[in-house]
Amino acid sequence: MLEFNEADGDFKTFFVEVILPLSISKTYTYRVPRALNNQIAVGKRAVVQFGKSRFYTSVIYAVSDKAPTLYEAKYIIDILDDSPIVNAHQIKLWEWMASYYMCTLGEVMQAALPSALKLASETRVILINDAEYDKAELSDKEFLIIDALEIQPELKVNDIVKLLGQKSVFKLLKSLFDKGIIHISEEIIEKYKPKTKAFVRLNPLYEDEANRKALFQVLERSPKQLEAFLAWLKLSRGNKDVLRKDIMEECGCSASIIKTLLDKEIFVQESKVVSRLAQEELELGADFTLSNSQIKAEQDILQHFTQKDVVLLYGVTSSGKTQLYVRLIEAILQQGRQVLYLLPEIALTTQIIERLKKYFGHTIGIYHSRMGDNERAEVWAKVLKNEYKIILGARSSVFLPFSNLGLIVVDEEHETSYKQQDPAPRYHARDTAVYLAHIHQAKVLLGSATPSLESFFNAKSAKYGFVQLTERFGEAGLPDIKVVSISEETSKKTIQANFTSVLIDAIRENLERKEQVILFQNRRGYTPLSICRTCGYISKCIHCDVSMNYHKSTGQLHCHYCGYKQDVLSSCPACGSVHIEPKGFGTEKIEDDLKYIFPEARIARMDLDTTRAKNSFQHILSDFEEQNIDILVGTQIVAKGLDFSHVTLIGIINADSLLNFPDFRAFEKGFQLLSQVSGRAGRREKPGRVIIQTYDVRHRVIDQVIRHDYDSLFNTEIQERLNFKYPPLYRMIRLDIKHKDQMVLNEAAQRFAAAIRKPLGERVLGPEEPIISRIRNLYIKTIYIKIERKGIPVSQVKEYLAQALLGFEADKQNKGTFIQVDVDPF
Repeated sequence: MLEFNEADGDFKTFFVEVILPLSISKTYTYRVPRALNNQIAVGKRAVVQFGKSRFYTSVIYAVSDKAPTLYEAKYIIDILDDSPIVNAHQIKLWEWMASYYMCTLGEVMQAALPSALKLASETRVILINDAEYDKAELSDKEFLIIDALEIQPELKVNDIVKLLGQKSVFKLLKSLFDKGIIHISEEIIEKYKPKTKAFVRLNPLYEDEANRKALFQVLERSPKQLEAFLAWLKLSRGNKDVLRKDIMEECGCSASIIKTLLDKEIFVQESKVVSRLAQEELELGADFTLSNSQIKAEQDILQHFTQKDVVLLYGVTSSGKTQLYVRLIEAILQQGRQVLYLLPEIALTTQIIERLKKYFGHTIGIYHSRMGDNERAEVWAKVLKNEYKIILGARSSVFLPFSNLGLIVVDEEHETSYKQQDPAPRYHARDTAVYLAHIHQAKVLLGSATPSLESFFNAKSAKYGFVQLTERFGEAGLPDIKVVSISEETSKKTIQANFTSVLIDAIRENLERKEQVILFQNRRGYTPLSICRTCGYISKCIHCDVSMNYHKSTGQLHCHYCGYKQDVLSSCPACGSVHIEPKGFGTEKIEDDLKYIFPEARIARMDLDTTRAKNSFQHILSDFEEQNIDILVGTQIVAKGLDFSHVTLIGIINADSLLNFPDFRAFEKGFQLLSQVSGRAGRREKPGRVIIQTYDVRHRVIDQVIRHDYDSLFNTEIQERLNFKYPPLYRMIRLDIKHKDQMVLNEAAQRFAAAIRKPLGERVLGPEEPIISRIRNLYIKTIYIKIERKGIPVSQVKEYLAQALLGFEADKQNKGTFIQVDVDPF
């Protein structure tokens, strides 16, 4: 950053490059008014005009004294921050992400900043009370606006947009403004507002003993006021600041009593900023002892860290990886450095945060997308000030403003939840964490019982350090896994609903022993298909090429891609038949069938539908942990790191849906899910059982799961990946080309494929239709680029691709067509 000289700071001309919250390929340069010279700094937010729009959340990227040569720089309007909200380490990370994932700095900034730090400009429209005008001269839409303003004298532009049902209303507003009917004003809305509470203190006058005696004599004539004063005395022991509401609760008085004491200047009220984040007083937990295998693993990790920046910890489920993480975190905190603990699911933070708080108290912060905007902004500010030493969070935590990071733990590193799908940047948090650690010269520990093939390959090829934990912690043994044939039980007619007799008997035994059960079905909703028995018509979404899922909770058909809903069909729209049959089953149906088979059991469901609310995960997990739930039915959320001592039975309703999926990672993902779900059973002294229901009892992956044989899976999969040119032996880039007209899309996709095939040749595959060829009324064509590791550099491929994308956007034939780039799309 350019250094300022106070002697010439008032008259020297400076220029700033800013990152705009737009998908544009470059930063934009603005001139700094001399009055703002001493306020500019990299990482501060600036208010700028860009085209017709005013942006309140552009971030200063660089400062110089050189004017742009190709255009005349406009003046920045204002600086919003007293100190930078983004630090130099973050700017470096943003640059790398924009380059590696082929997106813009603006897109990275939009993903990185919490919503509350992104200011919004809202234009207010106000009716002039004494304005003279003829309503007959107004257009219909102008009349509607005036009519609304007569009811409510102030409206925001967004309100008018909704009222008229059109996006652009500025011409109408300008017309009304020119006629002298309305005022237009603009205000900045700062979304982040600190949380304040009203504290009550005693007027210092009454700290004198004589004055306090006199006060008691006065208050004796007003019993309610005396009660409130005595309540304050009780609550203020050791703390002179007492919450106003606490006094009211303590003595049962009304707000008017407190107001009277304030009016009499007996109490003094002060509003103070308080944290929105939970601050329960938890005592530090008692120390724990590592097992011999854990001690050896810890020593091996530390040894590897002397030579490698990344270590893969491959530990079987329930081997005590979390305890190892705690020991390593302690060592980093003693060095005065920060720790980032990444988890794949928000669901896991509720359980693990309580464990870690026992050891580290309130030096821990939580950060994920289910938190409120203000809470996230508060965590951001605390990390910036180095007040939090440990951050526990989901993938977005990599964007926080760390200043002295020492260790990143990526728990369950194989999880697909670490990959951002939409919008850009389509980053992988695990890979981003490795680069973030490089910036801070920190270490990365990847932990998993079923590592991704990429991480295991890197460990095998000595790029990463490699440590194994092969024993479960304590007395726990690995669960006993039994495979049951669905087809065999169907032919014998021993199957009930979607449960084999073996699984039903096992559930019944568990309920009798007061032990808990988890049932896994990787599809939500009630039934995934509604099909006409007469003509075969399947109810599909009107916006996407997918079948509609029936949800009993709403009584409607849902599209899981765009959210469209419609009423259940009473007759076939194709042939008129009333014989519409539901096919398949999701978690809702499993839950419903269980209530019929086990009416006495307490059953709960954990999937996307039941966990949308902010604290819904926590409520379900708390009830399950406290044994208020006997059977928990869930999607893959239940497979991710949950640890319950009374779960001794896991039922996998249909393993085939995991394994028979058209994806090169189907067997890898299937093995991981089956192994992870199985690992939830028997995590303490009680033995665990797993029952896998399947049509193919001899499937290779199921056999590998039973034998807990990850090495066999890796060896067979890596050979297939080599044969068919897939990661980790090849790099991949996916390009999704989209347009609302299928014919236009086909032509544009062919042109783009031909353009990149010239420099890249056979590395380019496609364009082809993906499995789902239309989503949200946009048709899709997909191109894959496969890049060998020992050949053309990936950076060169990206350069060719970037040039082709610029050419594609400049070609008028491609108007309305856009391309989404996904680097490492797995």
